Amino acid sequence: MIQVFGHRAPDTDATGSAIVWAWYLSEVKGTPATARLLGPPGTEAAFVLEHWGHARPRIIADVAAGDNVVIVDTNAPAELPASVRDANILEIIDHHRLSGGLGTAAPITVTIRPLASTATIQYDLMGTDRARAPESIRGLMLSCILSDTLEFRSPTTTAHDVAVARALASDLGICIPDYAALMFAAKSDISAFSDAELLRMDSKAYEIGATKFRVSVLETTAPATVLDRKADLMHSMPAVASEDGVDQVLLFIVDILNQESTLLVPNDLVRTVARKSFGVTVRGDTVLLPGVVSRKKQIIPCLAV
Repeated sequence: MIQVFGHRAPDTDATGSAIVWAWYLSEVKGTPATARLLGPPGTEAAFVLEHWGHARPRIIADVAAGDNVVIVDTNAPAELPASVRDANILEIIDHHRLSGGLGTAAPITVTIRPLASTATIQYDLMGTDRARAPESIRGLMLSCILSDTLEFRSPTTTAHDVAVARALASDLGICIPDYAALMFAAKSDISAFSDAELLRMDSKAYEIGATKFRVSVLETTAPATVLDRKADLMHSMPAVASEDGVDQVLLFIVDILNQESTLLVPNDLVRTVARKSFGVTVRGDTVLLPGVVSRKKQIIPCLAV
């Protein structure tokens, strides 16, 4: 059995694309596969699973030597199970920069394309076989694209992502603005999460020289709800950083509708990062970054200390 999984702290694309590709391998290619998660899905991903009638994939902590695996929505070893190098990696499908560090015993298929969503790549890879996908699978692909593009607001969005999403929505009889609003409302509901969980919910490890960061984003249509917890979130940052083996947590609160981010500034290190990375002057414990909504394209590439 092939295990298909994405990155830790699984968002909608990591969750949905794992299910999509497990379906494709099993039902089209005749190779038994199952989707797995490397942690609890976020609230938006949980909503999408329920909306399209998918059970939550089983969460795994690690893989065993020799396990057959397919990796989606990442190629970074830091975001994968600790023993992934001992597994039999069969394929990687991703839309992020090439990180390096994964080795395989034999040649494999690696597909990394500059598109906004892994699901867009999968749609293309399926070719005419995508006509066999049931509504629940097409619904997941649409959800992944809308999530990663912030309903086409993100600068990572390509014309092809838009075209694929619109084709899927048309097939499904879905009004994109209405459905996206439901998704983003689910994403914005953070009431059930602790401060530490919020800081880890959608985050990636990133190093600049000798400084290690956990770069976290919270995408929301209600940024005030997150900012109401500002003091508690900043208070929790040192413990989360220590537990996760990094020097600092950077939290960007992304306002989906107004297309801007607020960076929490708990100390001088983050103040320096804000100034050197984004050319802003920080006068309090937050700083507004107009137009900044994409970690992949507008945050991580700009980070400096």
